[in-house]
Amino acid sequence: MEMEASIAVVRLEQVSKIYERGGDTITGLDRVTVEVATGDFCAFIGPSGCGKSTLLNLVAGLDVPTSGEILLGGKSASRFTSDDWTRVRRETVGIIFQAFHLIPGLTAMENVAFPLLLRGERGASVQSRVQEVLELVSMTARRHHRPSELSGGEQQRVAIARAIVHRPQIILADEPTGNLDSQHGAEIIALLRSLVGQVRQTILLVTHSQAAAEAADYVWAMRDGQLVTKTSHEPVPVGA
Repeated sequence: MEMEASIAVVRLEQVSKIYERGGDTITGLDRVTVEVATGDFCAFIGPSGCGKSTLLNLVAGLDVPTSGEILLGGKSASRFTSDDWTRVRRETVGIIFQAFHLIPGLTAMENVAFPLLLRGERGASVQSRVQEVLELVSMTARRHHRPSELSGGEQQRVAIARAIVHRPQIILADEPTGNLDSQHGAEIIALLRSLVGQVRQTILLVTHSQAAAEAADYVWAMRDGQLVTKTSHEPVPVGA
């Protein structure tokens, strides 16, 4: 899917997500309208249950909205099939999870190569691209290690390399520092910040951490499934 720089790379128009659980109706997202432009680093912050992870899951196609419309590069996702969403995640979107989700039996290199192999890519070009992104996340020296042999911060760096190896235009980061101590968390946020500058990556970050959010270009505070306030600022260098 081609994205045009003149169009918001991600746009939600009056998007709601309603869950029915045990006879109760739960509003995960309530008529949210927001857009994120190419090269923006946008953070969503708020308490558990405020809707920020629901928003990210909808943009990733891991869930479907109850109402409203999601547009990626100006194209409506309302009629995307499951196969369409799989293709979007393989070509356009990279996802970074709190829990890393690395494959235990594979080395760092093999984990990073996995998305390319799923796309049918093989040979020297795969190895070259894997080496390139491992260098970008400062994990070249640990490329032959398996997840159990890596620290939490190192595992998250590998997870980031895996999320960007297919050159996605959008990175969705769901609490990427949640399982890390403050030092390693700051390093991961600084790494994400650098991706915006180096390759004009568009990042949507979901976080509980005010310090992590301040690395973004702007921050949306969320409450009860709604966007409450937007704060724009010059990003604070992480660790400063």
